[in-house]
Amino acid sequence: MYKMGLLNGARTKSANIVGQTMRLNPHGDAAIYETMVRLSRGNEALLNPYVDSKGNFGKAYSRDMHYAAPRYTEAKLESICAELFGEIDKDTVDLVDNYDSSMKEPVLLPVTFPSILANSNLGIAVGMASSICSFNLRELCETTIELIKDQNHNCIDTMPAPDFVGGGTILYNREEMEEIYRTGRGGIKVRAKYTYDKTFNCIDIKEIPPTTTAEAIIDKIIERVKAGAIKEITDIRDETDKQGLKITIDLKRGIDPDKLMQKLYKQTPLEDSFSCNFNVLVDGYPRVMGVKDILIEWIRFRGRCVRRRVNFDLNKAQSKLHLLKGLEKILLDIDKAIAIIRKTEEESEVIPNLMIGFGIDEIQAEYVAEIKLRHLNREYILKRLKDIENLEETIKDMTDILSSKARIRRIIIDELKDVVKKYGKDRRSDILYTSELEEEETEEEIPDYPVNLFFTKGGYFKKITPLSLRMGGEHKLKENDEIAQSFETTNNNDLLFFTDKHQVYKAKVSDFADSKASVLGEYIPAKLEMEEGEQPVYMVVTKGYEGFMMFFFENGKAAKVSLSSYATKTNRKKLIKAYSDKSPLVSLLYIHEDKQIVLETTGGRCLLVDTAVIAPKAMKDTQGVACITIKKNQKLSVVREYIEGEFVKPSRYKSKNLPSAGAVLSNEDIMKKNNVTFEGFE
Repeated sequence: MYKMGLLNGARTKSANIVGQTMRLNPHGDAAIYETMVRLSRGNEALLNPYVDSKGNFGKAYSRDMHYAAPRYTEAKLESICAELFGEIDKDTVDLVDNYDSSMKEPVLLPVTFPSILANSNLGIAVGMASSICSFNLRELCETTIELIKDQNHNCIDTMPAPDFVGGGTILYNREEMEEIYRTGRGGIKVRAKYTYDKTFNCIDIKEIPPTTTAEAIIDKIIERVKAGAIKEITDIRDETDKQGLKITIDLKRGIDPDKLMQKLYKQTPLEDSFSCNFNVLVDGYPRVMGVKDILIEWIRFRGRCVRRRVNFDLNKAQSKLHLLKGLEKILLDIDKAIAIIRKTEEESEVIPNLMIGFGIDEIQAEYVAEIKLRHLNREYILKRLKDIENLEETIKDMTDILSSKARIRRIIIDELKDVVKKYGKDRRSDILYTSELEEEETEEEIPDYPVNLFFTKGGYFKKITPLSLRMGGEHKLKENDEIAQSFETTNNNDLLFFTDKHQVYKAKVSDFADSKASVLGEYIPAKLEMEEGEQPVYMVVTKGYEGFMMFFFENGKAAKVSLSSYATKTNRKKLIKAYSDKSPLVSLLYIHEDKQIVLETTGGRCLLVDTAVIAPKAMKDTQGVACITIKKNQKLSVVREYIEGEFVKPSRYKSKNLPSAGAVLSNEDIMKKNNVTFEGFE
């Protein structure tokens, strides 16, 4: 575009630009145009755009707003591009052949400010990825100036955080930001900015994080509304127009907009992280560098550019001075010069004769011979002699610059100040310091009402209100399925689902919609995203995580684990190693307080155990303690709670005078049966 004269000229069709670009590098026209679109002001992808665009260039914050074809749009270079190309013709950077050696192209551009940090750069190369956030141009240049003056300057003092073209609010943590500045890696949390319109009871969002789009935000909010996680919204729509981005959320009456936004920040891309990976090429090699290292490398590069530019100007001035020195000798005796030319018979002898007559070289003689007759006057001669004085002073100054690092640093600083004056703008992204950020753990206000919970052996779950249960009739179940557990509780309790793969999955009763007895219910393995083939075997309903879990294994051991071991401060949905895998599990039992348990083996031996004598363990996957002795080729088979006064009848007996199965006798009745003996009963 610079070679096409589009820095100061009028706009041209984008298709022309694409065609000319293919002469430098034969990329596909679509790739070239898409790159130019991203560089344009209309697309709003860069904090400091390089292309002045006219027409539909799409929007970076929209997934569905596509740009028009290159034959419909027009473009030219923005004025800031003068800082990119101003010295390119002064040998400031190396030029190499293009792909077919028909043109020359620069390896780098001699930009007068650290452009690599002025605009966001996202890219993936062969085995390498790069993600560089943008910084405010004024802060960037001022930081570079301070770094030139003092290499120990802390960049974060003058450039506290990045600045994104879409604005938003940066959640600022100085320690994390310093780590990003030092290593070039880390994440920056950015929130959308919103306003509340009291007249229409709606929230207007006009600035969003740079890593998402308006459509992605709307889709996620709709998804959360359908899932029942967000119930305060009546409508959401995209009202983006020529004025810019605008997402409008209509609220239900009486809803606090600030509390709702806190919830949306946690559940949607309205708060997102920009992942930093400052991977740059330095002298042809990839390096992950911090902000300070990048700026120091740029200062070194810029110093070379300034040195090469001054050297170019110096050579040019010396050449001109050389010509004027020859002219000076001629002008001192102009009549002699005229006489030499007039007396020379052949034109080819004019230059040699002038060289001999005045002791000048061929280049000077050629310059003198081309002087017009109209210039052989006093005024012209005096001006040329004055030019010699000025050139000598300029050459001396440039020579001093090349020999002084301080002078070169001063030039770089002046150029940076000039960039700030011409193109510096205020920050777009606000900074919200963590000390000011009230971490409002806005727990969702869960409506608390009575519910009945049902859990089947097949893994289906139902939450039914008492009224629906009374009116619902019989439960609908799959063939050969049956209800394994049922509870009367409230809607704000937690659920724990223990599985056959020694894991536990956590959920809330409120996560499930109210159901009816006439439906199958929700399939827990699918709802909680369990592993393939994993099945829940036991459900616990709790609020304060009080009591104990009892695990009984085939090898006769029992483990007693406090339920508080399964409580977590974070909202983890899955806990591994929920119980021991050393022996197959026979039964699980949740107890609020200690009670008596009946254990029975496949050999017909029974044992009445009080859980109070089993010490609780801190490790969830403890193997437990031996409760009943297991004989060879036998195992624990049945575990059940003991009911006071119940006659415990084992599988086989040595007396035939025992009551029938399931009979219940008092302790006095049992004592009267003197002829009764129990094998393995304690």
